Amino acid sequence: MPSLAAESALPLVLTFAATDPTGGAGIQADLLTLASMGCHPLSVVTAITVQDTAGVESVLAIDADWVADQARALLEDMPVAAFKLGLLGSVETIAAIAEIVSDYPDIPLVLDPVLASGRGEQLADEEMVAAMTELLLPQTSIITPNSLEARRLALDEDNEDDQPSLSECARRLIVAGCEYVLVTGTHEHTPQVVNTLYGPRGQLRADRWERLPGSYHGSGCTLASAIAANLAQGVEIEEAVREAQEYTWQALAAGFRPGMGQYIPDRLFWARGEEDIAEPAAGTAGNAPGGVRP
Repeated sequence: MPSLAAESALPLVLTFAATDPTGGAGIQADLLTLASMGCHPLSVVTAITVQDTAGVESVLAIDADWVADQARALLEDMPVAAFKLGLLGSVETIAAIAEIVSDYPDIPLVLDPVLASGRGEQLADEEMVAAMTELLLPQTSIITPNSLEARRLALDEDNEDDQPSLSECARRLIVAGCEYVLVTGTHEHTPQVVNTLYGPRGQLRADRWERLPGSYHGSGCTLASAIAANLAQGVEIEEAVREAQEYTWQALAAGFRPGMGQYIPDRLFWARGEEDIAEPAAGTAGNAPGGVRP
């Protein structure tokens, strides 16, 4: 019989996310990333999607009680080292997950606020956004919005003229209860992708990254899962973010296009041989790794 130490050698990370039949994003992307980064992934399905590499056709949210039952069964059986949240499907599911994770306040929680698909289909309505802000942000270790998501999450609905900067968006999210905010800059019109990490005292680091050609499916899932994997292994937040961005960029640089739509990151790029691993462009190494999302 194997020893208990052998059985628990890999940190366990529990991801709550929707399925993606392409394997590019969603729970499939989380599983690949977590396993690739040395963790054992546990999964709770929050929704089932119909999609291809071009976009999402429809989403079927799983009943919130089923989501809760999936999670409780796992958590009562195994010691989880980190949570990762992606597309959640409904207000009821957000409330159920918030109640569950509140029982584990010492476990890091990474929130990837999936509000829309890469093609622009809305995946979270305003009630869901409000529920995330009220119920999940106060329990979140780090949230990883792209710039569009950051502005939507932080927008003051009562002020028609509200146009907050990204740093102000991050400040508002931290005031709402989140410990750290990593805003990714793929949607910004900058020569390089700039990802910025904020904490309670403001900006902690700004990482610049070469813009890769093409459009990628699942890069946000990859980045958030990579951060969760690092936190599960006890890596401090700034280093966890840096290493996760490095991993994500390499996965994107090795990406492939299996269909007629977006490219998919190769999360197992490291297994293809050293000659296949891309090198960051000049000026992006060291303090300038980055991850992007479509």
